[in-house]
Amino acid sequence: MFQTFKSLIFEKKSLKNNYWSLLLLLLCFNIWGQENYTISGTITSAASNETLIGVNVIIPELNKGAVTNEYGFYSLTLPEGNYTLQVSFIGFENIAQPLQLSENKKLNFSLNESTETLDEVIIQEDVEQLSIRKPQMSVNALTAETIKQIPVVLGEADVIKSILLLPGVTNAGEGASGFNVRGGAVDQNLILLDEAIIFNSSHLFGFFSVFNPDAIKDLKLYKGGIPARYGGRVSSVLDIYQKEGNSKEFHANGGIGAVASRLLVEGPIVKNKSAFLVGGRASYAHLFLPLFDIDNKAYFYDLNAKLNYNFDDKNSLYLSGYFGRDLFGVSDSFLNTYGNATINLRWNHVFSDKLFSNLSLIYSDYYYGLLLDFVGFQYDSGIRNFNVKYDFQHYLNSEIKLSYGLNNIYYRFNPATIIPNRPDSGINPSQLTDKFANEFSVYAEAEHDISEALTLRYGLRLSHFTRLGQDAFNRYQNDQALNYNDQLELYQPAAPVEVQTNTGTLATFTNLEPRASLSYLINDNSSFKASYNRMAQYLHLISNTNAPTPLDVYAPSGPYLKPQLLDQYALGYFKKIRNNEYSIETEIFYKDIQNRLDYRNGAQLIANDAIEGEVLSGKGRAYGLEFLAKKNKGKFTGWLAYTLSRSEQQTPGRTPTETGINNGDWYPSAYDKTHDISAYVNFELNKKWNFNANFVFQTGQPTNFPVSQSQFQGLTIANYATRNQQRLPSYNRLDLSATLTPKNKNKTIKGEWVFSIYNVYNRMNAASITFRTNEDTGANEALRTSIFGILPSVTYNFKF
Repeated sequence: MFQTFKSLIFEKKSLKNNYWSLLLLLLCFNIWGQENYTISGTITSAASNETLIGVNVIIPELNKGAVTNEYGFYSLTLPEGNYTLQVSFIGFENIAQPLQLSENKKLNFSLNESTETLDEVIIQEDVEQLSIRKPQMSVNALTAETIKQIPVVLGEADVIKSILLLPGVTNAGEGASGFNVRGGAVDQNLILLDEAIIFNSSHLFGFFSVFNPDAIKDLKLYKGGIPARYGGRVSSVLDIYQKEGNSKEFHANGGIGAVASRLLVEGPIVKNKSAFLVGGRASYAHLFLPLFDIDNKAYFYDLNAKLNYNFDDKNSLYLSGYFGRDLFGVSDSFLNTYGNATINLRWNHVFSDKLFSNLSLIYSDYYYGLLLDFVGFQYDSGIRNFNVKYDFQHYLNSEIKLSYGLNNIYYRFNPATIIPNRPDSGINPSQLTDKFANEFSVYAEAEHDISEALTLRYGLRLSHFTRLGQDAFNRYQNDQALNYNDQLELYQPAAPVEVQTNTGTLATFTNLEPRASLSYLINDNSSFKASYNRMAQYLHLISNTNAPTPLDVYAPSGPYLKPQLLDQYALGYFKKIRNNEYSIETEIFYKDIQNRLDYRNGAQLIANDAIEGEVLSGKGRAYGLEFLAKKNKGKFTGWLAYTLSRSEQQTPGRTPTETGINNGDWYPSAYDKTHDISAYVNFELNKKWNFNANFVFQTGQPTNFPVSQSQFQGLTIANYATRNQQRLPSYNRLDLSATLTPKNKNKTIKGEWVFSIYNVYNRMNAASITFRTNEDTGANEALRTSIFGILPSVTYNFKF
């Protein structure tokens, strides 16, 4: 078996045959013995009827159990007999009851919230010994309660800022959108909100995230060992589910902060059968800028909504949506607007006590616009997709759980619409050619308990991407969109030799994406895990957000842009200490990426209908060590995370005479961070006061500084070294917060005050460093730009 597993990972030529041989071999391991029966059902919160994700259903006599899925459903097949059934979930009272199993049974549970004050801050699902045993690795989870406790800028609880405290997760600094995982780029993260794709996860260029923590039910970040049901990105998956709404009684909660406020309301439509949830946020700091004679603008708003209806024990219908917009303007000369809009209609159906299904119809729209008044035009772009998903979870028996399904996404890309914004503009209106594509995939995956010690998960995803026809398509001589100038040693866009109209299918790509992981239980408190996954990404983010006029455009793979392909390997050791009071997670990983794009020197991206002439294709690699130590119980809780890693790219020339980028040698990627240290501490002094602190240290971001200068016809010309060979100064910051929960005589309304200080010791971290000539002395000088110094804030949160 292990020889077959080894050949699966490393012998690519026989990958497909070996993979299916392994699948058949492992399925044959299952031996049917005495009569088996199945218990299944749904677990909800008694207070709200919300389904609960990650609840443990355990049979201690057999050391077997199950965990509820994303929709609160569980299924467990056991031999006939008498047992003790235990149901446990953090923050809720445990249930233990005798179980006499002589027939299939449907057992639904409603859990009551624990009346005791919780002393635990949980990052990852606490499923007793099952979490050590499960083959899933490289995954972290955060509860909404944990997110709200972490101090962040301006006192606003933030999902993205919170996951940046986890190992292997960084960003490009303050004021930068998105996040980077294990040396990957921002566009390599698949971000899902109720299964809908979110193309930009940030408000105000990274100051806030688009996710309202009041509306979040569950959050998981997959950094490796990614399950086969996910595809389309090569770095990570951030999977977020919204709350469903309280179907028993009306509730509201929200917060009033220094720069933004939020409100969420939920309640029954038909009691115990149907509920609604509506939440909104808006910032208003820009309203005070005119008081200081500042005519700039910077604000955001968003809306979360969800409806659900439970027809019976077998059928539930959900309708959820999100809408958000950002606006950032400098005087009247520049205005940047962007945002996401999604809607998802979802049907859950239970075919039997062993077969659960979910059908989703999803629409997602990402808009990006620029108003450049100093140039005289408005620039609009975006991407829309229509997504159909049908997923099944099949609980064959207590040893094997199957997951399988299909997914089809239709894309429409608007690269740019150019509109003159004033009569004297001088700019002619134009529409860059719309692009179309379709991405289809099917997958199957099994989680298989081989023995008491060994658990495997193995699966295969088949993805097929079609670049559909468009009104006009450029063809180039020798299919080369870039020419190389030997004399200047520069790449220059090639002129098309033909513009085809009414084109048919332009390109198709098919990829097999195997996934495999294992967990070997050393003892009840420690395990060894390993994983391999291959993934394909067919979309490319064309972005220059470090430029004065930021740009954010997605382009599909096609004849000139090949899909990115990832192979990732990971090994890990996991240990729980003193009955899980402490835990340690250590992983090493290696990632190899093909067809990673980088820009030629002097690339022109705005309003370019031939973007293939601005990029070169190369490859990337990332490798490193992650360490996470957690204290899970007691008045002091928290974690310490450390990542030692390297992220590099190589973009060689296409011929021996071409230089490529950096002469074809490896160079650090723009998101390479050698050292990343983060610590989070929570201290519960008493029922009134709770204190939190987090500290962050990161190696400075790679960049390019002039290394010399030369004179040419009276002009001073800066000379640069090879790409990304310099770095910004290291980044470090300490944040503190205190939460006061006063005794409230009115039991209907509960409130709390959150006092926070961001960047306590006023570290002026460099967001960028530019160089100029001093007008008085004529000497060259460096200018450091910092976003935030010390920032105190106060927020009032309430619920009723």
